[in-house]
Amino acid sequence: MNLFEAVGRLGHEQVVFFHHRESGLRCVIAIHNTALGPALGGLRMWPYANEADAVRDVLKHSADMTHKAAIAGLNLGGAKGVLIGNPETDKSEALFRALGRFIQSLGGRYITTEDVGTNAEDMELIRQETRHVVGVPQLVGGSGDPSRFTALGTLHGIRACMEFKLGHADLRRTSFAVQGAGQVGYHLAKSLRAAGAKVFITDINEERIEHAVAEFGAEAVPMSQIYDVEADVFSPCALSAVINEDTVPRLRCRIVAGGANNQLESEELGTELDRRGILYAPDYAINAGGLMNSAIELEGYNEDRALRSVARIHDIISRILNLAARNNIPTWQAARRLAEERIAALSRIKLPYGGR
Repeated sequence: MNLFEAVGRLGHEQVVFFHHRESGLRCVIAIHNTALGPALGGLRMWPYANEADAVRDVLKHSADMTHKAAIAGLNLGGAKGVLIGNPETDKSEALFRALGRFIQSLGGRYITTEDVGTNAEDMELIRQETRHVVGVPQLVGGSGDPSRFTALGTLHGIRACMEFKLGHADLRRTSFAVQGAGQVGYHLAKSLRAAGAKVFITDINEERIEHAVAEFGAEAVPMSQIYDVEADVFSPCALSAVINEDTVPRLRCRIVAGGANNQLESEELGTELDRRGILYAPDYAINAGGLMNSAIELEGYNEDRALRSVARIHDIISRILNLAARNNIPTWQAARRLAEERIAALSRIKLPYGGR
């Protein structure tokens, strides 16, 4: 791939490659935009087939983080980190502490937190070398695992979608097809069932499905059939690019609203959902609860304040839906417009963030 061409097209400020032979560290950090403040983005650990795949992943996700922070009303920019390696076998104290020292060298332009393949314990190791990290365990003053806040924010956003599309927000009258029973999917499905909703659930891990069925009465569905379930809401909470040319014709829902990142394989598919009369909640807006929670940790964590912040996702989604309806545009375009308008407005008064 042509790295400079890709960076120029997406508008990144900085892409940094970290390597430490002794610990096995191979990491790429992409800082997309710091007009609103320091760039915060999760650290993903994954056994990428090659380095080009890792770079493509970090560039795409970091640009999305800029829009997520902007539309959430946070004074943060967007970034992402990818750590090349198997999270099951390649983790070590030396690896994460070496990465912490590299992050410290960026002078606060990048703040890391957990993501796919990393957890609060990994962040605690990084924290031994830098304070530019959030998502550390609550026992040491952090906010811990952000997944329940991501799920809670998604639920607030789902209610906004229901009010707009169905004319009510009564979960007892609503059915859901939840794709993914991991951290976010589990918390979301459990909350939906507690409110009386009908929940179909699937996951690549059979034990997770069995646990959801036994604990709160979800109905198990095979992975390959979740798109065919007749439910009011399809809620992707696991894989990326699940809304694609193969799956869109199979959807039997009226709303797509879930906690997964990068649900659309392409933006054109968001337009296709709109054409088919399926309401799509832009993923980076509805799943911003985890980011909101982590942002509060930067100022001294307070859970009550985090809960109030996450509740704003209902109004954020409503604003997107109303803007889309007024202008007769797809919801993904409305969300992008709101995010970019805020960045542009504040860019006039702020220079790129240089650290404190």
